[in-house]
Amino acid sequence: MLTYFFDSYALIEIVKGSENYKRFQDSRIITTKLNLLEVHYILLRDVSKEIADRFLLEYYVALIDFNKQDIIQSNEFKLKYKDRNLSMTDCLGYILSKKLEIKFLTGDKEFKDLLNVEFMK
Repeated sequence: MLTYFFDSYALIEIVKGSENYKRFQDSRIITTKLNLLEVHYILLRDVSKEIADRFLLEYYVALIDFNKQDIIQSNEFKLKYKDRNLSMTDCLGYILSKKLEIKFLTGDKEFKDLLNVEFMK
């Protein structure tokens, strides 16, 4: 079983049952509380409290923590690519994926040409 760092976009696509993300649904998912925070809000806003809460419960086991060095590297990465519209959460996820030597799974076009990215729209 392959392991990927799922950004918020990827998590939403999995929850939606997106055809393009079917091949990742059996992958081991790694993410952060920040990603769960974003996705829970989106599901709460666009779908229902029941679905949002069920998502949170199901994916809470996929969490990894981050440290001071991860924060520093994430901000340095964001600064390096300041001409792109990168979220802080995605910058952190990208840095963590590199640290864990797993692919960063995203549909965010701003990451499409970067190393260590599995881009899927």
